Amino acid sequence: MFELLSQKNNRRIGKLHTKSGVIETPFFMPIATKGAVKNVSPEDLIAIGAQIVLGNTYHLWLRPGDELIAKAGGLHRFMNWDGPILTDSGGYQVFSLGARAKEKYGSSGVSLDEKGVSFVDPTNGSKHFMSPEKSIDIQLNLGSDIVMVLDECPPFPCSHEDAKKSLELTTRWAARCFKHFHKKVAENSEKYAKGRPLLFCIVQGSIYEDLRKESVHQLMNIEFSALGGPVSGWDGYAIGGVAVGEPRKHLYDILQWVVPFLPTDKPRYLMGLGKPEELVAAVEAGMDMFDCVIPTREGRHGRLFQWKRISNFQFPISNDKECVDLQGDFYETININNEQFKEDFTPIDSQCDCYACKNFTKAYLNHLLRTDEPFFLKLASVHNLRFYHRLMELLRK
Repeated sequence: MFELLSQKNNRRIGKLHTKSGVIETPFFMPIATKGAVKNVSPEDLIAIGAQIVLGNTYHLWLRPGDELIAKAGGLHRFMNWDGPILTDSGGYQVFSLGARAKEKYGSSGVSLDEKGVSFVDPTNGSKHFMSPEKSIDIQLNLGSDIVMVLDECPPFPCSHEDAKKSLELTTRWAARCFKHFHKKVAENSEKYAKGRPLLFCIVQGSIYEDLRKESVHQLMNIEFSALGGPVSGWDGYAIGGVAVGEPRKHLYDILQWVVPFLPTDKPRYLMGLGKPEELVAAVEAGMDMFDCVIPTREGRHGRLFQWKRISNFQFPISNDKECVDLQGDFYETININNEQFKEDFTPIDSQCDCYACKNFTKAYLNHLLRTDEPFFLKLASVHNLRFYHRLMELLRK
């Protein structure tokens, strides 16, 4: 499970034990949405320093299907990745892509009730239904190491009343996920004899302090109800609903509201974030796990990260708790498509040890991007992901 090795103020260093290996915390998870990190091979991931990847339950369920992946021996074997895999519940994609289906097919897109959520696949108009139990079944079929409960992620802005209703539904769904998960694990005791998947709950509550604290309280009640029984409580706590368009200042408020109430012996996962300075602030607040599309998405558009002072990186990087934009302290972003790099024969970053920086120049990447060469996508993604993992390595020191 989780092993806390040291703590200074709120910042933690530890190890998360999974059935597919041990992960040093804090850590960042590259996103393998459909079973692959865009433009990056499993061998690249190892070289980058990735310890774990994140798979998308929604997309893998619809294509190629969790049952097909199970026949292949699970997602690890299917994508040739031996390390741990976290799968999200699929809830965020169901709600976020529902609007796209409504625009394309004129249907309601997505609707939910106590039983679960009905939605339309925006790619072909087919109708589907996902319940909390179904989400757990899909993730177990995929062979996930870390399973997430199905939650409703309210949009921003969201009224207090709507956020409260969403929170209460999320709690009831979480209780069903908890019960069904442990039932399935018990029914397949031989399969999990050497180790079972971990189950994480998700704290919701939008931007409201009372609801965020209430969410933690309700989730811990589910855990306490299991004490003394044949199963343990939650294996980890995630904070969701912090990447839905809300102003960044709310992130720091939410961390201050929630983290002090989370169990110290469980890992803490901040979902969907973020920029490098946000990760540093979150680690300072006591978070352990992160995922985000930023490094690969920014790379594909030619925006590459550069260290300013990696040799004397200090933590915390700022004593200003109100500071939101810490970018100038330790990194900057360049647009490799700019004319100034056309004849720049230096690496992207002389302080970086990634494959792109050790073998190619800014001028070469500028040429690749301008000529639409696919090789650029690999080099840019590898570089930005290495930047993120190097940041995690520095924070673990």
